[in-house]
Amino acid sequence: MKLTELKPGQEAIIRQFDNSEISLKLLEMGCIPGEKILIEQAAPLGGPISVNISGYSLSLRIAEAEGIIVDLTN
Repeated sequence: MKLTELKPGQEAIIRQFDNSEISLKLLEMGCIPGEKILIEQAAPLGGPISVNISGYSLSLRIAEAEGIIVDLTN
């Protein structure tokens, strides 16, 4: 599932990226496959989402988050 399909409070593990154009940027920001990612907030009307990864908060544009494929944690 895509990161944008999660709701605030949900946690997942990054599996892979489906957009090679932004994958290097995501890796540089700490979005590494195997890392846990928590959705903190989602702005309305297609605004950015705030996530917590590796202990810090990061804001992602919807276009960036669309390219992150995740698996839900239980």
